Amino acid sequence: MRFSVLFLLLAAFLLVAPAHGQFSGWIAPTSDGSLGAGPALPPVGLPALEPRLNVAPALPLMAPELAFQTFETRMERQRVALASYSATTVIRAELPETRQQGEFEMKRMFTAPKTLLFKALQFSGDTFVKTNVITRLLQSEAEHVEKQDPATTALTEANYKFSYKGTKEVDGRLTHVFQLKPHKKRVGLVKGRFWLDARSGSLVRIEGAPAKSPSLFLRKIQFVQDYADFGPFTFPVHIHSEAKASIVGRTIVDIYHRDYQAVSNEQTARVAPDVPASSSE
Repeated sequence: MRFSVLFLLLAAFLLVAPAHGQFSGWIAPTSDGSLGAGPALPPVGLPALEPRLNVAPALPLMAPELAFQTFETRMERQRVALASYSATTVIRAELPETRQQGEFEMKRMFTAPKTLLFKALQFSGDTFVKTNVITRLLQSEAEHVEKQDPATTALTEANYKFSYKGTKEVDGRLTHVFQLKPHKKRVGLVKGRFWLDARSGSLVRIEGAPAKSPSLFLRKIQFVQDYADFGPFTFPVHIHSEAKASIVGRTIVDIYHRDYQAVSNEQTARVAPDVPASSSE
C-alpha cells in the first residue's frame, strides 16, 4: 500500500454542490458519484491493534539514508501484504465564520485493492456540515480508492525530490526530517515535509500544502497528518487540515482513526477453505 497523502483531506473543502446519499449500512460510491448502499460486510474478526511506537532503546539509530530505504521497503511490503482493514473513524468539521460544526463517527472497511465502505454510527451537529463537508469528503475518498492509481501520488522518487533536513523529536521519538518537493504541480501531490522514526524507519508525520489546489474555490490549504504502526502495518491516526473556501470561508477538519483491525494476505490464505483440484475423466 503506497501512501497517497492528500486525497482524504482535500475533498472536505469542495463545497460547491450538495452531496447525496445516506449512511444506513455499508456505503459504496455509485456510478453517478453519489453514495449507494453497498454489500453487507462481516467484521474482520481480529482484536483491535494497538499502535506500536517503535521507541525501544535497544534499537540502534539509523542513518537518514537507511531510514528512508527502510521506509520504502515497509511501504512496498504493506502494499503487497495488506488484504483488508477496518477502523473506527471520527470526523470533526467546523466552519468558524458561520459557527457551524459537526461530528460524524463511523466504521470504515477497506478491502484490497480498491474497495472502501463506510457504516454510520452517530452524528451530532449541523446538517449543512454533515452534507456539504463530511459526506463529500467520504464520497471523494471512496471514489479515489476506486478509480485512481495510487502510484501517481505516492511518496516515491518518481513523484518527489527528497532533501534531508536533520533530526527532530516528535512525541518523544527521534525522527529524521525530509523535505518534499514534487516534480510536477499535480493534484494529489504535496509540498512540505515528512518525518521518519530514526530507529524503525516508520512514517511518523507529513505536513504541508498541496502542490496544486484541487479547486478554484480553495486557497491557503494546510494540513498535518500523523501515523502509527499497528503490527506490521502503518496507518494514519490523525489528520488536521485547514483551508479558505470562497463559499463558506475558513474550514477546519480533524479526522481521527482508531481500533484498527488488519488482515494480511497470508492470514486470508490460512483461513480460506481448501479447494479440490479439478480432474478429468
